[in-house]
Amino acid sequence: MLLSLSIRDIVLIDKLDLDWHGNLCTLTGETGAGKSILLDALGLALGARGDAGLVRNGAAQGSVTAVFDISENKPVLAVLEENGLQADARELILRRIQTADGRSRAFCNDAPVSVGLLAQLGSVLVEIHGQNESQALTDARTQRRLLDQFAGIDDDVGALGDLHSTKIQLEKRLAAHRDALARAAEEADYLTTAVAELQALEPQTGEEETLADQRTLLMNAEKIAADLDEAQNFLGGETGVETALNGALRRLEKAAPDAAGKLDGAVTALDRALIEAAEAHEAVLVAASEIRHDPAELARVEDRLFALRAAARKHNVGCNDLPDVLTQLEQQLNDIDGGADRLAEMEIAYEAAKTAYRDAALKVSAARTKAAGELDECVNGELAPLKLDGGRFETRVDTGDAEEGGADGIDRISFEASTNPGMAPGPIARIASGGELARFMLALKVSLAGSGHIGTLIFDEVDAGVGGAVAEAVGVRLHKLAELGQVLVVTHSPQVAARGDFHWKVSKTSELEATVTRVNPLDADARLEEVARMLSGANVTSEARAAAGKLLEADA
Repeated sequence: MLLSLSIRDIVLIDKLDLDWHGNLCTLTGETGAGKSILLDALGLALGARGDAGLVRNGAAQGSVTAVFDISENKPVLAVLEENGLQADARELILRRIQTADGRSRAFCNDAPVSVGLLAQLGSVLVEIHGQNESQALTDARTQRRLLDQFAGIDDDVGALGDLHSTKIQLEKRLAAHRDALARAAEEADYLTTAVAELQALEPQTGEEETLADQRTLLMNAEKIAADLDEAQNFLGGETGVETALNGALRRLEKAAPDAAGKLDGAVTALDRALIEAAEAHEAVLVAASEIRHDPAELARVEDRLFALRAAARKHNVGCNDLPDVLTQLEQQLNDIDGGADRLAEMEIAYEAAKTAYRDAALKVSAARTKAAGELDECVNGELAPLKLDGGRFETRVDTGDAEEGGADGIDRISFEASTNPGMAPGPIARIASGGELARFMLALKVSLAGSGHIGTLIFDEVDAGVGGAVAEAVGVRLHKLAELGQVLVVTHSPQVAARGDFHWKVSKTSELEATVTRVNPLDADARLEEVARMLSGANVTSEARAAAGKLLEADA
């Protein structure tokens, strides 16, 4: 419920702070005093469209702050949680700043939020009903929501939405799996052949590089072998390096004793050179034994290398990726084999989801059909006192096929009405005028009052065009609504104004060469005077005061 409203520099309001008292608050004042400004300001805090024209002339910006008690409002808490906002256990503060250059900023508990989120919160905090706002009564979603509220099946409808979502997800997955199986089946022959080819080839990571090196070696083996033979001749034999080094070493070793150590370095170097020459000769011999020109081996290596490269080109990958390609193709073949089993499992799950949705949808539909008759009886019982006698209200429930149902079920709900005896009911949007729609909405709200807490309701001149006993009936019904929630009524009817628990008067005054709108709470004497003014007009008579006193006493 709304606890307080603070307005700064909005249209004709320079500064206004209101604290709510009682469940039924009435708002009165002369025509043009600015009652609509108050509702426009509240609408701004609830996410209504902003406009630079709302900022008071001469001010840089205007602001509206609304404080709500949300301790019993689960939908609001759910919206806050969905949007990652922390909520105080009891209070929610909505604030909107509108600048004169057209910009607008929104805040929730001092945290910046989008205007869209502000509107989402506002829709579950406050309902505004007037000749324009009651057009919502003609909206199919609103009609379904009101019937579900009356039937007390909001939770069932929420669960039905979850079942519908599950069914749609399973349907999409099943279709995707069927498509995948169809594509795989078309490729089965290719996959079988490709897997067989790669399994026979048995590609190994790094094999291409090894084979390429072997091919290079084998292609040059004949020339390398000739070079190795020539190297052996240089190293060995009677004229080879080893023979020469041995000869030189023997000469120096013979002369060394008489050289006083001058030949020791040369002897050591020759000895080392002789050892390394022998090692080099041995390495040449080993290489010569390993490198032989072998045309058959060269052909084998080339065939293997070219086969790997051909397979890599076929699958558009590198040779090193062929083992992974084989694994993937084998998996696709396995999927074809196991896909039928998986398809059967998915079909069973989908059929179960369809059945669960259909059963829940039929249950919700039956509850709606039953509640529709009860709602019609309640609403029709309220029409005569609201000067809609001779009229009739009818809730139509058209049940469709469960296969074509949506998240809200399989029913199409429509409110129909007739406003004259003998007239066949038709869509309420075409039959009822703006004032009649507002009273139909009031009748609906009274009928729905027994279904739980109604939150904050605002009725803007719902009593327009009626008076006397009808206005009294409107006041009685508004007071009945206020027993279950908070109701604010903008009214020109003294019978309705007298029913309020608290009374505000809106007035327009001139201050410092500027026109401003003021909203003042009325004590008992001021309230008597205001109700008397509403009865008699500008000249308040003693008779009007006496009549006002009787109205206030009767409604006390």
